[in-house]
Amino acid sequence: MNITENIKSFAEKFNQGLDAYFPIPKTLDARVIEAMKYSVKNGGKRLRPFMLCETAKIFGVDEKVSLPIAYALEMLHSYSLIHDDLPAMDNDDLRRGIPACHKAFDEATAILAGDGLLTYAFGIISSDSLQISSQIRCRLINMLSSAAGSFDGMVAGQMIDLAVENSDIEKLESKEAVIERIEEMKTGRLLRYACEAGAILGGANEKERLAIVEYSRKIGRSFQIVDDILDAVGDEKLVGKTLKKDKNQNKLTFVNLYGLDKAKEISDNLIREAKKSLEIFGAKATVLLELADYMGTRKY
Repeated sequence: MNITENIKSFAEKFNQGLDAYFPIPKTLDARVIEAMKYSVKNGGKRLRPFMLCETAKIFGVDEKVSLPIAYALEMLHSYSLIHDDLPAMDNDDLRRGIPACHKAFDEATAILAGDGLLTYAFGIISSDSLQISSQIRCRLINMLSSAAGSFDGMVAGQMIDLAVENSDIEKLESKEAVIERIEEMKTGRLLRYACEAGAILGGANEKERLAIVEYSRKIGRSFQIVDDILDAVGDEKLVGKTLKKDKNQNKLTFVNLYGLDKAKEISDNLIREAKKSLEIFGAKATVLLELADYMGTRKY
């Protein structure tokens, strides 16, 4: 099975388990649950859950153990997409080819659905029903809170992304430093969490954990560069959202900063470096090595 088929097979299995997380009540609050389910079910490739479970497998963790953490991560990721699409943020009407949550429902419901998914993620990880020690669960919760938050997390990354649209950033920091911070916090933190959580679940030693983190950071940056490239020259039907918005909204991106050719060169170098980070795992890391190549060449 090649990496594309592997990801597709995982996504199908992952999606089959989603309904159990969203029982729809026959009460007035049903609408927000429906909006939450709508946004998570429209889930794309499930790359983050796939990365988490595959990293855990390197350390011998059964998928039944890692899957609940992967579901929690996807809840939180989906919350961030709902809020990113809002008019006050990136103002996008489409998400993966269908109406964004605030278009399918309304802005107030979308905000609440995002809030609901954010808190749901922590509820899932903290559940006593998981086959994971309380010590590991607490560590995973702490890591996810940090990745999502306002101190070097996604909230901070989104704030910087909004701030640079109409700011003279050169007075504060170089454009290179700013774009690297946006990528690390807004996009890279959840990709890092996916890999690092898998390593933590498997009891990785410090050398192994750091190797996994290094891998995640390299492919995270490449992932964002490819996103920027796709926004500039991608196929809107494949990508499933409005393209060329970065340039129109004066976004600071790798493509706008370096140009298409240089951005692609940087991405290719990052993929090579990411794969080198996994050498200590040998053949156990085969799927993650294939995933790195996939991330650098994807079309959507």
